[in-house]
Amino acid sequence: MLEKLSSGLKEALRKITGAGYIDKNVLEDLAKDIQKALLAGDVGVKLASSLTERIKDRALNEKPPSGMTPKEHVIKIVYEELVKLVGKKSEVSLKPGKIMFIGLYGSGKTTSIGKIARFYQKKGLKPALIGCDIHRPAAMDQLAQLANQINVPYYAPKEIKNLIEIAKRGLEQFKKYDIIIFDASGRSSLDEDLAKELKNLGEFVKPDEVLLTIPAELGQAAGQQAEGFKKLVGITGIFLTKMDGTARGGGAITSCAVTGAPIKFIGTGEKLDAIEVFDPERFVSRLIGFGDLQSLLEKAKEIDFKPEAAEKIVSGKFTINEFYEQIKSLEKMGPMKSVLDMIPGLPMKIPKGFDISKEEGKMKKWSYIIQSMTKEEKEDPTLIDANRIKRISKGSGTSEAEVRDMLKYYDQMKKMMKMFSGGMKRGVFSKFAKKFKGF
Repeated sequence: MLEKLSSGLKEALRKITGAGYIDKNVLEDLAKDIQKALLAGDVGVKLASSLTERIKDRALNEKPPSGMTPKEHVIKIVYEELVKLVGKKSEVSLKPGKIMFIGLYGSGKTTSIGKIARFYQKKGLKPALIGCDIHRPAAMDQLAQLANQINVPYYAPKEIKNLIEIAKRGLEQFKKYDIIIFDASGRSSLDEDLAKELKNLGEFVKPDEVLLTIPAELGQAAGQQAEGFKKLVGITGIFLTKMDGTARGGGAITSCAVTGAPIKFIGTGEKLDAIEVFDPERFVSRLIGFGDLQSLLEKAKEIDFKPEAAEKIVSGKFTINEFYEQIKSLEKMGPMKSVLDMIPGLPMKIPKGFDISKEEGKMKKWSYIIQSMTKEEKEDPTLIDANRIKRISKGSGTSEAEVRDMLKYYDQMKKMMKMFSGGMKRGVFSKFAKKFKGF
């Protein structure tokens, strides 16, 4: 998510931590690097320019707080200004009552409804879905399909063409449910007819939340869409979709923030669990390499991640059995790259040519390989020579190359985690994160 922007900002801050001292020239270079990173992330030129000017001005004129070095103070300023850039934190109600989803064709509206339903379901609430998109032929079928995936009741009649009648019947049917989510009609553009239809539905339903879905791939144009819907039909928040598949998310986030329309959720993948509450502080923290320990702990709690096993993984002292069991748990938490991004103080770089997402796709075969190993081999993989590889290969129905591949990945993960563990103790980012964020 926002890989170009993130890597550019991290590199800019690494230069600061490596500088012998802080002076005007160093700050000029920092400003240029940050501006370059922001523009690469599709943030508007004016926004990027004003942000870097504020960073320079504050860094030159503010005195570091007691106990904070000049370098740490500059990093703190960068962090604070980036948080302001992406918008204010918006409260997400844990029992919103009625939610009306609106958005244009192709925005990911119906899928986002499934994600929201799943989100509240995991909070212990009972959601129900009502399909009021009477124009798109497949809308009712898609809503039904998503509802069935997460075992949520729905009302999506294809034979009724009056959306108010659908809403009325749905409300009567789901009186006893905690949250009722309405899938409103969409269009190819925000026109007068759509605005009138959404306004009529809103007046009848009286929703507690009106969420607008906007695809992050729109970049800076997302702000125009947010502003248009806000003026014509009113919105309480934005659900930014497709954040995982575009480099333009920085532009989408900042342009929405400028309109004053709060981003409440972001979609981070195709699965229905791929949803995050948008928190500017956490978002920026991950963006610049400070991690997001709070989100990591919340995800770990959901899957009953064992702390003692996690400690072994992070320290790099884990056997193949522990490696496999914990990787399976991590899979439930989302892509491993995203999970690693949440770990505070991650100063090391993934080795060149090492593609985590590619290796994750091999996990099914790895399970067969691991099951074909002896107890001794799992405890001490250095015992595995060419003859043992041949035996494991035959027993698992995989090639010898695939066995070596798995062992190589295991070894790389151990090295990476040891580097990370050392960086946590030594790294400036880690020290700063602990001092400033309380990690």
